[in-house]
Amino acid sequence: MAESETPVLKSTDSSHLSSTIKLTGISDDNGKNKTSIYCQRCPSLVLSPHQAILVRKEFFLPNMFQKTEQASMEGVTLIDFWHVSDMMTFDNVGFSKTVDNIKYLICADCEVGPIGWHSVHDKKAYYIAVDRVKHG
Repeated sequence: MAESETPVLKSTDSSHLSSTIKLTGISDDNGKNKTSIYCQRCPSLVLSPHQAILVRKEFFLPNMFQKTEQASMEGVTLIDFWHVSDMMTFDNVGFSKTVDNIKYLICADCEVGPIGWHSVHDKKAYYIAVDRVKHG
């Protein structure tokens, strides 16, 4: 895990308390995903249980769209991500072309995204936004 990442379950910031309580339902005592993680738009499995660590890392992601739609320049800054250190850990994920040293992660089946991101400068850090996937 990079120095700027904060494990969510160890956060003591009271402004993030309600978010942390919500996130404990999807992560185990070690901060790993309790359940499978799926695409929001199709039944595609993105990650199997216990494969990613929940971290707090602020990052701006463009609004979600399908590959056939025009990319939106608008987006939102998210802070809760599933961190994976090896791209082979994913069950089903696609990567965009590199944009400003970032590859955006998309669903490999329906091509909706971005659901996460990866910096080309860090070969051991892949992030899936908690709010951009289903847990179950």
